[in-house]
Amino acid sequence: MKKLLVLLLAVIMVASLAACKTNSNQSATEAETQTSAATQQTEAQTKAEASSVDDTNKLTQGDEVKTTANVTSSGAIDASDLFSDRDLTQTADVSGATYYTLSDNSNITIDKEGVYVISGSASNASIIVEAGDNDKVQLVLNGVSITNTSSPAVYVKNADKVFVTTASGTENSLSVTGTFTADGTTNTDAVIFSKDDLVLNGLGTLNINSTDNGISSKDDLKITGGTINITCTSDGLEANDSIAVADGTITVKAGKDALHAENDEDNKVGYVYICGGTLNLTGGSDGIQGTTIVQVDGGNITANAQEGIEGTYVQINGGTINITASDDGINATSKSTAYTVTAEFNGGDITINMAQGDTDGVDSNGNLYINGGTLNITGQSPFDYDGQAQHNGGTIIVNGTETNEITNQMMGGGMGGMRGGMPGGDMGGNMGGFGR
Repeated sequence: MKKLLVLLLAVIMVASLAACKTNSNQSATEAETQTSAATQQTEAQTKAEASSVDDTNKLTQGDEVKTTANVTSSGAIDASDLFSDRDLTQTADVSGATYYTLSDNSNITIDKEGVYVISGSASNASIIVEAGDNDKVQLVLNGVSITNTSSPAVYVKNADKVFVTTASGTENSLSVTGTFTADGTTNTDAVIFSKDDLVLNGLGTLNINSTDNGISSKDDLKITGGTINITCTSDGLEANDSIAVADGTITVKAGKDALHAENDEDNKVGYVYICGGTLNLTGGSDGIQGTTIVQVDGGNITANAQEGIEGTYVQINGGTINITASDDGINATSKSTAYTVTAEFNGGDITINMAQGDTDGVDSNGNLYINGGTLNITGQSPFDYDGQAQHNGGTIIVNGTETNEITNQMMGGGMGGMRGGMPGGDMGGNMGGFGR
């Protein structure tokens, strides 16, 4: 009986030990599974977040996606898809177009997608676009003359994108002579005023005269062709998200900035990109101002203003630029916390003529890099910077003499030249701010 009892106890102990071992293995396996699942979840979240960032930075593909700048790690705008084929086409397909003739005291209201050819002269008349969110509307100005006292000549209330195309060989004139009247909560303050994306192109001429802004888009503004002449008391070309110029002949005489891009609600946008065209800019304040980036890849720019070009990150990669300024020729300053304050020259032919006094040819409140191109500055103080300065290539000419030095303005120019060619610009960077 004892032997049987001992044998039974032994069997129970072995079974118990086996069960503990099995449970121990199961617990370890479950822990490993949970750890693996947590790791996979973290990786998935990381990929999703990265994908979200990538999607935010992607440029427009055709006309179907909202445009935001794809900014590379170096701070440059990748504009490979910035302009769609339709943006760059200078004539409209009028085979199925609707035709309108303007008349006094009568508005033309467009409420759906299509091409609309408009001609005639009128006073106190507006072309109003109030279409669907996905509608693309093309307005072909075929010899149009509108003079209003208080309302935009072209008012885009709603659409996906609106093209204002000047017909070949035509002269078109739009004017507002009095004080703009608000439309409810919307402060309409431009002769062409758009709440959505706006493209200006064509083979004709568009003349704008305004008692406030000339042309304004509360999204993106693109110019790809035509001859555009603007005279106004405030900003000539104004946009919330971006101004992009591919071609055209643009002359602006503005009381404030000739080109101005700024978004009060998003400091990642508000950029200016120019890759072509001829721009003759006169501004009471700036020739070109972008809150974030001002990038010039090509074109011919002449600017006469207090400051020629201003932005947080100013990058010149090409083109011919002639600046006459009474404050700073090119100014990189902290207008947005999204980008490092930098003035960078990689190419182009830049000529800057400065007025006398406490003025700077190139003023950077951050870094200054000269990597290529020709920078020809005439003035008392060619450079002023607060960060580091590097001359890695290109040609620097100061007051008619070629030099390899990036001197630094300090205390109103009295100590200019102290930095010389110091690597890293420590002394110049630390002391350059006193020149403000």
